[in-house]
Amino acid sequence: MQPKSVPLSDVNLTNLDTFVNDEAWGMFDTLRHEDPLHWSDEEGDGSGFWSVTRYEDIEMVNKDAETFTSTQFVNLEEPPSEFQDLRRSILESDGTRHQTLRKLLARDFSVAQLRRYEEFLRDLARITVDTALQNEEFDFVDSIAADFPIQVLARLLAVPDEKIPQLISWGNEIVGFSDPELARVMVDSVEAQNYKHLPFRSPVSLEIFEYGRQLAADRTGGDGEDLVSKLVNRIPEDGIPLSQSDYDNFFLLLVVAGNETTRQAITLSMKALMEFPDQMQYFLDHPEKAQIGIEEMIRYASPVYHFRRTATKDVEMHGKQIKSGDKVVMWFASGNHDEEKFVDPYSLDLTRFPNDHMTFGKGSHACLGANLARLEMKIMFETLLPRLESIEKAGPIDYVRSNFVHGVKRFPVRVKAK
Repeated sequence: MQPKSVPLSDVNLTNLDTFVNDEAWGMFDTLRHEDPLHWSDEEGDGSGFWSVTRYEDIEMVNKDAETFTSTQFVNLEEPPSEFQDLRRSILESDGTRHQTLRKLLARDFSVAQLRRYEEFLRDLARITVDTALQNEEFDFVDSIAADFPIQVLARLLAVPDEKIPQLISWGNEIVGFSDPELARVMVDSVEAQNYKHLPFRSPVSLEIFEYGRQLAADRTGGDGEDLVSKLVNRIPEDGIPLSQSDYDNFFLLLVVAGNETTRQAITLSMKALMEFPDQMQYFLDHPEKAQIGIEEMIRYASPVYHFRRTATKDVEMHGKQIKSGDKVVMWFASGNHDEEKFVDPYSLDLTRFPNDHMTFGKGSHACLGANLARLEMKIMFETLLPRLESIEKAGPIDYVRSNFVHGVKRFPVRVKAK
């Protein structure tokens, strides 16, 4: 559905209520057309940021790590310099060290490696769908979209089933750092100043760290095939072992990114299929085209709104001057709906090909788990859709209060199973 037009004077990408109502799309359209390099002031201790919203500009920024670095952090928050090394993860690294950290687990997320898990994943998807469809009404997020990826993650990390609710809760709190319903401590609160040394200024990070350290202690020196065992027992190519903070932040990233983004992609894709029922039928009628269709769902869903970079030198773009040290925000969700790149971008078209979307980022920082997310989505929709005679909304959809994660908290549905 084409979004409602928004005057440039009304564009405000720092107003999180806009994102609660899923109304940022009209603002993105306005910026792409009228102000493709847009400055936003921030309240509190934020220094302000430039927004890039056109596909080609986002791609350029994302691929030029020398000019636009990740080392000054990748969210809008600006951690104090004295805490940056403590908080640095693979996301906030560039160059050789970044590539070395990626390689620790890269082959475990390769297409060839993941094929080994396909039947196992299909079994998990069947269990999730069978359980959900025992009810005529349920919350799609809890029963389908959250349940399946977290089951997968729990097995990749080799954690017991009884820990799954805790993993979900931790993920909710981390990605909901700006949502009063989800966050234990709001990222912009006075109390959050006590946690500036932690990711997202969230005390829940300490709990994730503690659990990760317990797993590491049990598995160091072993021959386990789970991701924790591989992370603690493999030697990085550069010979520099992981520090405690390296491991802590890597483990937290696996727990959060390995669950939350796929959950949101599945949820938002289901919503899109319900809005375009002809495309749902197309998916069922053309199983041989499933992977092409999944790429379109991923583009349309855009579960992460943005990542940011920091300029390392003065740069001119669109007749404006980006100063060294300025934050530059890449709005991936906007790039995925750029009509200069995608014909009729607000329509779900499962025949769209090629589909060079930017949901997983571009260049050296492309999402490490992208192949797993693709496989999980393909398996889930191949399992779920043939089981549905009908599906409809049973209440309003509640979005996460965030301009970082395009997330859904609740999505009540009513189904009739075959």
